[in-house]
Amino acid sequence: MDGSDGPADDDSSTGNVDPWADDADDDWVEDATDTDRTDTADTAATADAAGTESAADASARDTPATEAPVDGTTDGDATGLGPRRYRVLDRDDDALVFVDLDTPDPGPGPAPDVGFEPVRVAATPDDATDSDDGDRDGNSDLESTLDSLSPGYVVTASLRWPDPESGHPRDTDDAAAAPPLARVESVTIERESRYWFADGVEPMFEAARETWEEARAAGEGMGSRVTRDTDGEPNGALYVFAEAGARDLLGEFRSGTTPLEPLVDRVNDDLADDDPREVFVLRPAEGGYVVVYIAFRADGVLARTVRDTYC
Repeated sequence: MDGSDGPADDDSSTGNVDPWADDADDDWVEDATDTDRTDTADTAATADAAGTESAADASARDTPATEAPVDGTTDGDATGLGPRRYRVLDRDDDALVFVDLDTPDPGPGPAPDVGFEPVRVAATPDDATDSDDGDRDGNSDLESTLDSLSPGYVVTASLRWPDPESGHPRDTDDAAAAPPLARVESVTIERESRYWFADGVEPMFEAARETWEEARAAGEGMGSRVTRDTDGEPNGALYVFAEAGARDLLGEFRSGTTPLEPLVDRVNDDLADDDPREVFVLRPAEGGYVVVYIAFRADGVLARTVRDTYC
């Protein structure tokens, strides 16, 4: 893909959509194709708005569930939480970032960490004493499932913190003190969507550049469009967000400080299918804005093209 050809085909709609607007209208794909629509959000509102939770991911199941064994329950336990639904947002060698999808709906509000709170969990189960047959006390299935988790997956999991004093990370008063990582006691994979993050992208694809230029020309901090394939069928939702000064919006999306879930929820609500999505969060090499591109089908041409080009 060169600088003039984007992963989205050339028939794209350019109406702006506010992903966090509580407008009682879930048919946002049709709204986005209406060029008379002028709903927008400035950069601060984009960063600070909280979305409403969708039940779409709860019922969606693309592949057979993979469930690891549970040793006891965490319900009613001060050091435990679950089972609850989470989005796997990010991972490294030692930890995974889960986003809580079962937090009660907070309604409209300015706090970005209300409703989709990130939780850091250990990427491996608790160490266990080897049994006589060399198996780690039945933890092998759990370890294998944790190893298979990729950013974007939706899971049902039970978590436990090391001791009653550690509590839940959201209860930590000292922001400088890193709370102990939660441990996963059980996990079931519900939906195999994928999230991808890429910085320093060049060249940014044409549809994203055009959407950003249109937003700037209108004096807006956000722009959006629905992209279409060669047959004219919607294949993705494209958003651009201004990134001014020293702000690291891509980092906020990746850490969960600013949630991606409201964007994905609206796609899931409207499409109402079981397909996993692919979500691409991209920042161009020259900076200035961040792109969030949601491919409706993870196995589609659009998702493969963007993934092969940037990830």
